[in-house]
Amino acid sequence: MSGVGAVPNPDDLEPEHTEGFKVGEKKTIEEYQNLDANDESLRKWKESLGLGTGASLSDPNDQRRVIILSLGLEVQGRSDIVIELSKPGALEELNKHPFTIKEGSTFRMKARFKVQHQILSGMKYVQVVSRMGVKNKMQEMIGSYSPNTTDKPEYEKKFESETAPSGMLGRGHYEAVSKFVDDDNQTHLQFKWAFDIKKDW
Repeated sequence: MSGVGAVPNPDDLEPEHTEGFKVGEKKTIEEYQNLDANDESLRKWKESLGLGTGASLSDPNDQRRVIILSLGLEVQGRSDIVIELSKPGALEELNKHPFTIKEGSTFRMKARFKVQHQILSGMKYVQVVSRMGVKNKMQEMIGSYSPNTTDKPEYEKKFESETAPSGMLGRGHYEAVSKFVDDDNQTHLQFKWAFDIKKDW
């Protein structure tokens, strides 16, 4: 579907904020690694972020903090559909060629990504789906991650499962705009895509 109703306002993609939550003071990787080594809970927290293991994979010629490597769609009983974003024109193709999802089927999105240079704090996935002028917004927390190393070269996040609409009113063409954004309100990737809910595959 195209038309005015399918185009979200910039405010539509603003992430929701938790009341009372404040973004912590920024520290470098070295500062995190040098935090009190005698503090057991702090040591476990640093281990959970993957700090201090493996050699850095950060590319000094690429200043991006997050690189989304691929986007995927898992549908129960079907082969995964994976879009490799390193391929030139991949996002444009994603927008031009809608996914087909059978009505009532269970599906979920997934993303592979790489973090570099500094700790990534509170990355979220925000999505606005439009159909016939009606918008539906969802947000999913992805989390905080340390830069990837040889011990952990990339991350994968699988989102919550969803059930496709069904029935005559649910079937049709849907357009979506999605973005990956962090606690600093820095957008790491924003893209348009579409899907068709059909009676069958």
